[in-house]
Amino acid sequence: MPGDHEEDSGVRVGGDGYGGVRLTAQRARRRRTSLRSLVISGSLSGVVLIGSGVAWLAPNYALNRIRSVDAGTSETESTGAMNILLVGVDKRDNLTRRQQNQLHLGRDVGQRTDTMMVIHLSEDHRRVTVVSLPRDTWTTIPGKGEHKINSAYQFGGAKLAVKTVEQATGLRVNHYIEVNVLGFIDVVESLGGVTVCTPVAIDDPKTKLNLQPGTYTLDGVNALAYARTRATARSDLDRIDRQQQVISALLGKALSGGTLANPARLAGFLDSTFKTLTVDAALQKNLLGMVNQFRTVSTDDVSFATVPLADVNYHTPTGESAVLWDKTAARDLFRRIDADQPLVKPSASPSGSPAASASAVASPASSPSASPTALTIPPGRISVKVLNGTLITGLGATTKAGLVEAGFMVPSPPGDTTRRDFATTVIRYPPGREDSARTVAAAIPGAELREQPDVAGIEVVVGQKNHDVKKVKVAAPEGAAASASPAPQATPSARTATQNICKK
Repeated sequence: MPGDHEEDSGVRVGGDGYGGVRLTAQRARRRRTSLRSLVISGSLSGVVLIGSGVAWLAPNYALNRIRSVDAGTSETESTGAMNILLVGVDKRDNLTRRQQNQLHLGRDVGQRTDTMMVIHLSEDHRRVTVVSLPRDTWTTIPGKGEHKINSAYQFGGAKLAVKTVEQATGLRVNHYIEVNVLGFIDVVESLGGVTVCTPVAIDDPKTKLNLQPGTYTLDGVNALAYARTRATARSDLDRIDRQQQVISALLGKALSGGTLANPARLAGFLDSTFKTLTVDAALQKNLLGMVNQFRTVSTDDVSFATVPLADVNYHTPTGESAVLWDKTAARDLFRRIDADQPLVKPSASPSGSPAASASAVASPASSPSASPTALTIPPGRISVKVLNGTLITGLGATTKAGLVEAGFMVPSPPGDTTRRDFATTVIRYPPGREDSARTVAAAIPGAELREQPDVAGIEVVVGQKNHDVKKVKVAAPEGAAASASPAPQATPSARTATQNICKK
């Protein structure tokens, strides 16, 4: 609310990638951040190719455009259920200075990887599941000890990246796809731009992206900035959601009649996608054969999820900021994938936009009689700002501690509102965040829910009463085995590509 005094805004633009250092170090960090963030967007074009069946129209088109690498994967045929590790690589050696300036990059040469996604293709090749692995995941790199998961590629290239993901997930990786991120811009341009929608304002001076809440059609450069920015309250988690939204929008365009019936656009899309790829040798021989099996896949059949997290503010022994997986929930997520079980049931009437609807989680209780008010967004995915609306000293700090214990993210110290006479606790939220706000309200019984267009994220204004916090549970995923152990705080959720696509 305008005029409220806050000790911290709660929104740290760029998370751990920006600010707070001397000028010379800041410039170096900005350069590293721009390069690192760029990697994420390159992965998008690889997912679009796998999720769409358009390559079957050109059986010999890609043979001379796709490179191969020894990734240590099994030499299996491209049939049946399989898992593909998709890695985004930032390769800038051939960039012109104009391109470097346009993309806000430095001039260092070499390769870096920061984005990893596991793509699961179902046994009948009718479904595609994409799971994002947060780049700051703290895990064991075989032979190297404890590091962030994005270190695996730097230490040992494709082979070590595959081994690390196999060890972390328990899945066998059958194939490997490496994407040069700089081709992402051309992929977007070949499809005539991409439509996205943001529920909150984005003002990122590092990428020059400035958007108010709403729906936009972006060109390649701005789509890249949209997919890479961390200038919103949930930082990297928001960025993952934006990446999945962009992938879904590109899939929708790639599968549309406007692309398939337009030879020039189709040729441009195929060419821009293929030239960014490096794959394992077995996949290089039969990539088109595999993609050919997905001719009938629609955006209803492609789903997205993110590994559930237990700690988004973990400080490593080396002093780095990292995230820890919720081991119980993550194990269940990958067990279901290994068993070829769907993570989500497409809705009969998809939501209007990802900003205005909840993550759809299939569960045994999902039925026409299921409660329409069932919680769908777990606490571990929600960032909250706490403001003390009373004259009671320490009430904001106590409420923050309760929310953190309940699994919510509260990145900033509690502040104070201008008005100090709130009798009842109020949960303020911007349009499009109703489902997250309901989870917060469930954790603070008796609190008042209030939609306010002028707030950037979810705020808890603590009142004189109704400020006690309790833990809440979100509906368990379909197929989850019964267990005597406590339910994980961060229940994995998934959405179809159709649900992710913005509706104009």
